This record gives sequence, C-alpha cells and structure tokens, in this order.
Amino acid sequence: MSNPSIEDYTIGWICALQEEYDAAARMLDAEFDGPDTAEVNDNNSYVYGRISGHNVVLGCLPGGQYGTNSAASVARDMVRSFPKLRFALMVGVAGGAPTAGKDIRLGDVVVSQPQGKLGGVVQYDLGKRLPDGRFEQSGQLNCPPQVVLGVLPEMRRRHNDSRKPDRSAEHVKLMDEEPDYQRPADDRLYRADYPHQGGEDCSKCETYEVVQRPPRSSNRVVTVHYGTIASANSVMKNAKDRDEYAQDPALNVLCFEMEAAGLMNSFPCLVIRGICDYSDSHKNDQWHNYAALAAAAYARELLYILKPQKVHGAPSWAGKMEERE
Repeated sequence: MSNPSIEDYTIGWICALQEEYDAAARMLDAEFDGPDTAEVNDNNSYVYGRISGHNVVLGCLPGGQYGTNSAASVARDMVRSFPKLRFALMVGVAGGAPTAGKDIRLGDVVVSQPQGKLGGVVQYDLGKRLPDGRFEQSGQLNCPPQVVLGVLPEMRRRHNDSRKPDRSAEHVKLMDEEPDYQRPADDRLYRADYPHQGGEDCSKCETYEVVQRPPRSSNRVVTVHYGTIASANSVMKNAKDRDEYAQDPALNVLCFEMEAAGLMNSFPCLVIRGICDYSDSHKNDQWHNYAALAAAAYARELLYILKPQKVHGAPSWAGKMEERE
C-alpha cells in the first residue's frame, strides 16, 4: 500500500504535551512516512497515520511552549501543509471542576459540547466577573463542526449501554506495556478551603480533608462528560475560582485547559480532555500520562464510529479559511 498524499489527509490531531503526543501516536492503526512535499515552510513535525479508514496527521506544540497562541500557530501551519483537512481534534489533559452535581474524577474524559449559548469552549480570561458573581464573557467561540457533533449521541449511547463492549478499555490497553501510562491508584479531591501543604506530592496533606465519594457503579474504564471546557493562557490552580466557574449556571464549566480557545474561531475543532488534577493547589503530574491516554482512547473510539465518507463530504479547512477572507 502506497503512502497517502497530502490531499489524502482529512483529520488533524493536535496535542500540547509530549505525553499526549506519545499516546496519540499509539492510537494509530498504521503509521506512514510523510509526503515528500509536507512540512515545507512549516515549523511543525508530524506523525502520519490511519485510524479506521481516516488518514490522520498528528501535531504537537513546540517543547516548552503552551497556551492559545502556540496552539493557533501549530494549527495555522497544519492548515497550510494539509489543505484538505476537514477538522481537528484537540486531545490532551485538563484540570477537572467537580461539583455536587458533576462527579468528575481523575482519569475521566471531558468533551466539548455546546450548552445553551456556549459553543463548548469558553475563554475565561476574556471576560469579567459581575458584582453578583456571574461571569460575563467577551465574544463567542464557535461550536465544534457538525460532522463531529453528529457522532456524540452514538458515543453516549454506547457508553450508557452496559451490554456494549468497552471499546475505550481496549484502546487504553494499547499502552499496557508502558509502565508510565498505568492508571494511578490514588484519587484525592481535597476540600476547596484546604490548601496544599507543600512538596511535590500530597504526603503532607491531611487525609481527613479529602472529600469522601462513593465508589462508582459503572465498570467502564473511562467515564465521559460532555459540556463546557474553560480555556485561558494561564493554569487554573485555585479551588475557590474553580468552583465559581463550575457553579455558575451560565457556564457549568467541567474542566480547565490552556489551548482550545486559540483554535475554535479559526479552525473547526472538537476538544477532548483527560482529567489529570482538580484545578487546585494540590496539582501534581501523577495522573498526567494516564489522563492523556484516556483522552486519546476516546478520540480513537470516536474515529471508529465516524464514517470516512461523512468526513470526505464535509468542507475542507482551507475552504473555510478562504470564506473568512
């Protein structure tokens, strides 16, 4: 089988961190050499592959560079090099925002889905907090593309049906032999008013300050939540601020990350985030690799359900850019 040409690639997959990029590459059914003419006048390096009939190009933000501007720069170069791409998946880790009504835990996955007036992602560093505590955003970010949103009901149905095989578990097992990507045992959510007591881990933090949560009834390896993802150019690591955004009824934020807002208004994109911490002062990297793997596993499952012919029928990225110009 010959390697796909530049015009054959229809889906972009963008990561911010090395562990996300490594997990993404392991989700490929096949990996190819890149087209000879790719990456000319392009600062990105890519992994080229196929997942369930889709030709996918994987890109990662430059080492040590994060945030919305870096994500937008990577996507711009990807568009120039692969004009037939239909959409992108932004796949990686985020800090969760659990509430009494949203049982978000480490290793879960959050998917950007429109809710009310929000398109699935809100840029919370472009807006202001009103005197009554509500957040007023400045501007509006676009929704994910319809071709991808159309798959989400079927994804949810399969995850909700206990008779269906746990495909995400099968995809997670693709990295079973990698010790750094195993699921950690500890999942501790501390009370919002209890700060981190110092050190690289929570060994100095009191166990009685941990929020007690019952075991989950589902046997699914990956639990998935759909709704609003908050994005900004800074890391959320304050439990009080986290809870204000999560409990604001106009937002109902599920998690916080640093790249998606740089993509949504320029590039058709679905954001998929594995939860690696609770957006508080107790942050550490213990769950980073597994959360990246969980998000990648969900993305792989989505591409197995999404039919290639539907993707081919969607407008190309370059065409959308031309419409804006």
